[in-house]
Amino acid sequence: MPARKFADEEIVMGRWPGSVLFYEVQVANYDDRTHLYTVKYKDGTELQLKENDMRSLSSFRFRKSSSSSGSPSRRSGSRSRSGSRSRSPGRPAKHKRRSSSQSRESRNAKKNTTVEPDLIPLKLYENNTNRYNGEPDITEVNYSSLKILQHERIDPEIVHLHPRKEEKKMEKMYAEERIFETPKTVGRLCMKTKELEFGGRTGAFFMIFLMPAAVFYLLLMCKQKDPSVLNFPPPLPAFDSLWETRVFGVFLLWFFLQALFYLMPIGKVVEGTPLLNGIKLAYRINGFYAFLLTTVALGICLCFEMELYYLYSHFLQFAISATVFSVILSIYLYVRSLKSSEEELSPGGNSGNIIYDFFMGRELNPRIGNFDLKYFCELRPGLIGWVVINFAMLLTEMKVHHQSMPSLSMMLVNSFQLLYVVDALWNEEAILTTMDITHDGFGFMLAFGDLVWVPFLYSLQAFYLVNHPYEVSWPTASAILTLNLLGYYIFRGANSQKNAFRRNPKNPKLAHLKVIPTATGKNLLVSGWWGLVRHPNYLGDILMALAWSLPCGFNHILPYFYVIYFIGLLIHREARDERQCKKKYGLAWEKYCQRVPYRIFPYVY
Repeated sequence: MPARKFADEEIVMGRWPGSVLFYEVQVANYDDRTHLYTVKYKDGTELQLKENDMRSLSSFRFRKSSSSSGSPSRRSGSRSRSGSRSRSPGRPAKHKRRSSSQSRESRNAKKNTTVEPDLIPLKLYENNTNRYNGEPDITEVNYSSLKILQHERIDPEIVHLHPRKEEKKMEKMYAEERIFETPKTVGRLCMKTKELEFGGRTGAFFMIFLMPAAVFYLLLMCKQKDPSVLNFPPPLPAFDSLWETRVFGVFLLWFFLQALFYLMPIGKVVEGTPLLNGIKLAYRINGFYAFLLTTVALGICLCFEMELYYLYSHFLQFAISATVFSVILSIYLYVRSLKSSEEELSPGGNSGNIIYDFFMGRELNPRIGNFDLKYFCELRPGLIGWVVINFAMLLTEMKVHHQSMPSLSMMLVNSFQLLYVVDALWNEEAILTTMDITHDGFGFMLAFGDLVWVPFLYSLQAFYLVNHPYEVSWPTASAILTLNLLGYYIFRGANSQKNAFRRNPKNPKLAHLKVIPTATGKNLLVSGWWGLVRHPNYLGDILMALAWSLPCGFNHILPYFYVIYFIGLLIHREARDERQCKKKYGLAWEKYCQRVPYRIFPYVY
C-alpha cells in the first residue's frame, strides 16, 4: 500500500475541484482504504481530495497583494548625480508615463478572467442549469448573480496558476498532468473486501443452506390443509419423489429459451456505469420484447392444449431443479473467477475466503462473449417465470374448484404482480445503476435469488390461494387496489425522478429540484420524492407488497411471509446503501442525512 505524502494537521495547497485554483488547506485526516484526504479550508469548508490534487507550500510562489510588476533592477533605475532621473527628450512626463510592464499587467488583467467560486456555508439551491454541478458538498456556487470575477479579488492565500510569463508553461504542465492522471483511474484495481456482510464467513455458510430450506418449507406448508407455522415440521414427501429428470429438462428448456430471446438482435444497446478499469460494458435492452415473445409462446402451448397444471403438480420438483441448477452455476462462476483479473472482481466478494466469496460472488460481471450472465439472470428466467407461475396457478384454481372464472383474490394477486414485472421490464435500463449490477458479484446469493427465490417464493400468494381460497368483497378489493396503486405511484414516481436526473441533470423539467453537490461531481436530490425520505422507492415497494398479501385474508400468516421478508430485506439493503453512499459522497452524504432524516417511513424510520 503506498505511503501517504501529507501528515495530519499539515498545511498544504489543495486544488478546488473542477478548477485550476489552489487554496491553503489543513489536512484533517486520511482514509487508507479510499486514499482520500479530508482537508479543511480557511472558512471551515471540508471536503475530500486526492493526493495528486494537493501540493506542498514550498512548491508555490505567492503573489503579493499590492506590488508593481517591474523587475527590481528596473524599479531601482540609475539616477544622475543631481538626484533626478535622466529622461530622453521625446519621452513623456513622469506622471504621464506608463511602463511596459504595467501595460502588460493591464492587458493580462483584462484577459485573465476566471470563474472563481465563493466559499460560503452550504445552502440548498435549485437545480439551475447555469450553475456548476461539480463543486464540493458543503459549498454553493451561484452563477445567477455572479458571472465573472476579476483576479483583482484574489486573496493572498489563493495562488493563481497563470502569472504572465509562466502561463503557457503552467498550461502545458496541467495538460501533461491530466494525461498522466487518466491511466491511474483506468488502472485502478479492486481492493480486498474487508467489511463482510450477512454475518461474515459464518453467516454466508449458513445462508447457503438456510435459503433453500426456507423455500422448501414454505412450499410444503402451502400444500397442507392447515398451513399454520405452528405445525412444524410439515410432513416430508418421499425422497425419490423430489427429483424428476423430465422436470429438470423442462427447466433447462425454459432457461435456454430465455437465453435465446436475450441474444436476439432486437432492442437498443446501452452502456452501463464505468467499471474500475474505466470500461463501460454494453447491454442489450430487450427484456420487454422477451416478455412478449414468452407470451406468444405460452399462447401457442395453450392452443395445443398443453396443461399448465403440470407446473402446479410438480411445483416442489421444479424448485429443486432450479436449486440444483443455481448451485452448478455458482460453482462455475467461482471457478472461472479464479482466472479473472483483479479489475474484474467484485468489491464486495473478494475477501479471500472460499465460502464467503462463493456466496457473495467473486466476479462482478461474468460474461461468455457478449452474454452477461448476471444481467440475464437478474430479469429474465426468474422474473418472467414468476408471471408464468402465477398464470399457471390461476388456471389451476379454476380447474381444481371447477370455476368458470378465477376468484377475485386470484385476479388481484395476478394483476398486481403482473404490473410490477411489466414495469421492471419496461424500465429495464434503470437496473444498470442498482447495487446488484454495480457492486455485488454474481455468486450463489444472486444466482439462487434470481432463479429460485424470486419465482417460487414471490408467487407464494397465488400458490396459497389454490388450496386455501379466500373470498374478497368488492369494497375490500377496491381498498386493496387503492393501496397497491398508491404504492406503485410512489415507487414509479421516485424511480423515474431519480433516473431522469441521472440521465440529464440539466433537464428543464427538473429545474425546480434542490440538490446538494458532492466532490465527485454528482448531486444528491433533497427535494421532490427524495426530500420526503431517503428511499421513497422502498416505501412504495412495501405498500405494494402488503397489497399483494391482503387478498389472501387473515386466517394464516403464511401468505404474509413476502411482506415480512421484504421489509427486512429493504431495511438491510438500506443499511448497505447508507454505507456505500457514505464512502462515495463523504461529507455531502452527512449533510443529506441531516436534511432528510427519515430513511423509509416518514416520521417513523
